[in-house]
Amino acid sequence: MRLSFCVVNTDGGELLRACLDAIATTTPDGLEYEVLVLDNASDDGSAAMVRELGREVRLIELVERDGKAANDTRLLCAARGELCLLLNEDSELCAGAVEALVDALDADPDAGAAAAQLLDAAGRPQPCAWRLPGLGTALAGALFLHRRLVVQSRGKRTRPVGWAQSSAMLVRRSAAAEVGYLDPAFFVYSDETDLCRRLGDVGWRTLWVPAARAVHREQLSSDAAASERRIVEFHRGRDRYMVKHHSRAVAVASRVFGAWAYLVRALAAVVLPGHAPRRYLLHARQALAPWRGSGLREAAEARNRARRGSRAPIQLGRPSKPRSTGGR
Repeated sequence: MRLSFCVVNTDGGELLRACLDAIATTTPDGLEYEVLVLDNASDDGSAAMVRELGREVRLIELVERDGKAANDTRLLCAARGELCLLLNEDSELCAGAVEALVDALDADPDAGAAAAQLLDAAGRPQPCAWRLPGLGTALAGALFLHRRLVVQSRGKRTRPVGWAQSSAMLVRRSAAAEVGYLDPAFFVYSDETDLCRRLGDVGWRTLWVPAARAVHREQLSSDAAASERRIVEFHRGRDRYMVKHHSRAVAVASRVFGAWAYLVRALAAVVLPGHAPRRYLLHARQALAPWRGSGLREAAEARNRARRGSRAPIQLGRPSKPRSTGGR
């Protein structure tokens, strides 16, 4: 098998349908591929919708909700393809994206991953590749030079980058296996940063491929009810990366620099229309003390506990098992 499309869905519904439609219409003829969808214990009937489509989709249904890193790893382990295209349910591949990503990895045997240029819903390019986080990038952020010195998704040529967003990222499965796939300690956010760092540590490059384009509708960021939990999880993931890959002094400095940058934005937001000072203050608090608050992980755990209570009693501590079906 040449290529596996690996899609994680959490209550994506119609976005997932659009993602699967884009796969069907943009995959080049003659390319041997499979489509895997992992449904992350959705409540909106997404799994039933996939089955009703009548397409060749390998559907993995989780009984309990889990994090993005753990679910991407499940898909990578279940995939049969030499190459695996990681997709969120809210990502839609544009024409030519698959060919461009596959060609990029074929042309560079030392590349372990290749990421697409992400577009917003209006088709505008979004920053989606950056230098790996460290003391220098934290300082650049504190000096408000992040876009100029840290963002690497610019230009029209394929280029090596520190890390790239995994909303539409092609991964060489052997490279991912070599580093132990994604680290489940990252529930969501910074999981792909950590993967790209570990790939780089053993000699694999990460590429940004501007010829490959995908619309990213950012379902998670459009959920206003979960806004504070997202902020908590964002800074938790960022700090986890710094602690894992840098010294304690660098991690602490990164917290201080990050909090400073958000505090300045909060002050500016007081006089600038359309900005929310409270949101920036929450970012500042979490940047300085990322262990505080309740994030997306806690929300998933609470949901899982509630669902266990509504089902027949099961043995406590027993890990949830996915149910796999071959959809047609």
